Amino acid sequence: MMDGMAGMGIWMLISSLFGLAVLALIVVGVVWLVRSLSGSRPDGAEQELRRRYATGEIDAEEFRRRGAELRRP
Repeated sequence: MMDGMAGMGIWMLISSLFGLAVLALIVVGVVWLVRSLSGSRPDGAEQELRRRYATGEIDAEEFRRRGAELRRP
């Protein structure tokens, strides 16, 4: 026969794990929010430039020159 303390211990473990899962979701949500609001993602032109460099359509010198032009105000 299972005594009441063992059953209570299982529920404490389950509630602790649930609390950790909620905390992890909050941390992931905050990190995602900060990254999305920081604007550090490259725009479409920069992504296209990176794609062309990765596929070998342009060389490193052309990549640097065009990247500098895109970052100029």
